[in-house]
Amino acid sequence: MTPEAARFHRNVGLLALAVTILRLIAARWIHLTEDEAYYRLWAQHLHLGYYDHPPMIAWWIRAGIGLCGDNPLGVRLAPVVATGIATWLVADLTMALGASRATGLRAAVWYNATITVGVGGILATPDAPAVFYWVLTLWVLGRIWAGGSPRLWLLAGLTAGLACISKYSALFLAPGVLLWMCMVPRARRLLATPWPWLAVAVGAAVFATNVYWNATHGWLTFIKQFGRVAPHELKPAHLADLLITQFFLLNPVIAVFAGRGAVQAWRERADEKVPHLFLPLATGVPFAGYLMLHALHDRVQAHWPIPLFCGLVILAAVAVERVDGSRTGRILRALAIGMWLALSAATLIYGATAGKKAIGRWDPVLPLRGWPQFAERVEAARVKAGAAWVGTVSYGAYAQLETTGVIKAPMLQVIERSRYGDSAPRPDFGRPGLIVDLGRRLEPSDLLTCFSRVTILPTIPRGAEGGPAATYEVYRVEGPKTDLVAQGCPNDLGKARPRS
Repeated sequence: MTPEAARFHRNVGLLALAVTILRLIAARWIHLTEDEAYYRLWAQHLHLGYYDHPPMIAWWIRAGIGLCGDNPLGVRLAPVVATGIATWLVADLTMALGASRATGLRAAVWYNATITVGVGGILATPDAPAVFYWVLTLWVLGRIWAGGSPRLWLLAGLTAGLACISKYSALFLAPGVLLWMCMVPRARRLLATPWPWLAVAVGAAVFATNVYWNATHGWLTFIKQFGRVAPHELKPAHLADLLITQFFLLNPVIAVFAGRGAVQAWRERADEKVPHLFLPLATGVPFAGYLMLHALHDRVQAHWPIPLFCGLVILAAVAVERVDGSRTGRILRALAIGMWLALSAATLIYGATAGKKAIGRWDPVLPLRGWPQFAERVEAARVKAGAAWVGTVSYGAYAQLETTGVIKAPMLQVIERSRYGDSAPRPDFGRPGLIVDLGRRLEPSDLLTCFSRVTILPTIPRGAEGGPAATYEVYRVEGPKTDLVAQGCPNDLGKARPRS
């Protein structure tokens, strides 16, 4: 290794290490989100699939808890480390595609300057393993493009399969790879070899594990996720929301140069004398196309497009090389990138103060605040009401209360029982129970469809001392009209009001 190459890998390694350490600190002190608390429940009962998603995040959380304990750091350990490794992979992939070392380092920095990665890089959600394995697959393909052994196709198939059992959005990766190969002469010649097809077989074999689980569980996850594909009424406003939101989450500077890089990638897709940008572009086109089609009839969640960010920052980092290199331009770009990095850091710091007093009347981290204290109030209300069990309407409230370990009675979510399978507890329904959830999720008339008697109890607040609070309705219920564990209450319980 030349001194220049060694310096490059050292600098990228230091960058990856620095952002990983910062995220580990934030991961330790920021309370789990509702979704993370829910996925933590998965990790207690490992399977090949779950109601909402494939199983990878549960496996990652289980591994992290085994190393660091059952706490926020343990839950988030694997996603944080994976984001750090992805930082290095982005830099090395950029070089493998023919860009300079400086451009590779820029791509790594810019990857962390996106809000979705900069802040979301600590979250233990299915996006974390899906993005990591997506980036790893692109890195392997970059190694192949740079002259690596054709046997690397087997590794690409494995990583793509692992991405698919992380989140089903990774199923768009294979069509993207095929698009790349069909449109680029050198890559197209590889279709006449057995290696890409062996990669497909390896990926399919990995994904088959989740298909098998679905086949033996009534196709739960497939029905849940692929049911979103069916179009409903046309709502093009969602497309505008998608484009505007991602423009800022990606980072405006990166977004502008990514657009230029996409044009550059198309025009130079067959030119082997310049960085090969068509690989990161083409592999993301099918998924990007689906997201835009989906946005024509329904809202695209802000974090869904994150697998595309690796390719977009590479496009942007290479494209910026061809703009005016004036000192003023460089300073403005550096300031813009620095502002987004600072914004991500400030968001993590503020999130880590979730147990402290809120700043102002509006609290952006209110969903993370006060859960242990809230659970103590719920437990006190349960004891006072003589309730033998505690129920919620939302999976998030159930998971958060369960995670605190404060409730000394069986708990369950009273709807969507398919989420829990055989791991569900069975409380003593011959005794009264306590139903707790946000007021907008339920009211007494809703509960009377499921219980013979409903008594309204005083509400319980959750939030920071002296700051805004979320108010939870509390009901003492008796005489369930259905088997709450096997069937639950009707799934439209609580839909009389808008739900979060």
